[in-house]
Amino acid sequence: MKKNPHPGKFIVFEGLDGSGQSTQAKLLSDFLNKNNFQTILTKEPTKDSKVAGKIKEILGKKIKIKPEKLQELFVEDRREHLEKTIIPALKSGKIVVCDRYFFSTFAYGKSEELDLEWLIKMNDEFLLPDITFILKVSPRVCVQRIEERGEGKQFFEIEDKLEKVWQTFEILPNLFENVYLIDGEKSIDEVFSEVKELISSELKIN
Repeated sequence: MKKNPHPGKFIVFEGLDGSGQSTQAKLLSDFLNKNNFQTILTKEPTKDSKVAGKIKEILGKKIKIKPEKLQELFVEDRREHLEKTIIPALKSGKIVVCDRYFFSTFAYGKSEELDLEWLIKMNDEFLLPDITFILKVSPRVCVQRIEERGEGKQFFEIEDKLEKVWQTFEILPNLFENVYLIDGEKSIDEVFSEVKELISSELKIN
């Protein structure tokens, strides 16, 4: 992976479905905006890439596809996301806060018995985030949260699948720089307090 050479900062939130990473990404974006940083909040998979519609159908279990083909679609979506949104923002000095990135490809792809080295190699031309937060929440709690939303479960949102996904997420801090595991089963405010402390130190916010 390539280190970020641009003046902006690239911050990523990861975790199992239902771990709260979307909530924490939004809280951080709002906090940074209040502290006079120019911030872009974005998400993967995107909604507007050339392959976004197909990914949505697969995750919604409307069509089936081989696991390796699904991960290739995620990579294609990510390439367009970087080129059109993330890199231009970083070049202009903005902070990009992204809800999911290639760490999800590693964890969810590996849970489908795909080779981790192959999954990493597919993403090796992409930017490495400056900071990544992985929210640690048990698969059982994640499934409970998903059920409470009342939106129906997507492709990976089953407890035994999430168990396999977490096995990879848990080792990522050993494989990549600046990846932090945070206890996501604490209250939203407690989780964000930890995030805010790390970010404030990194960005010199008093």
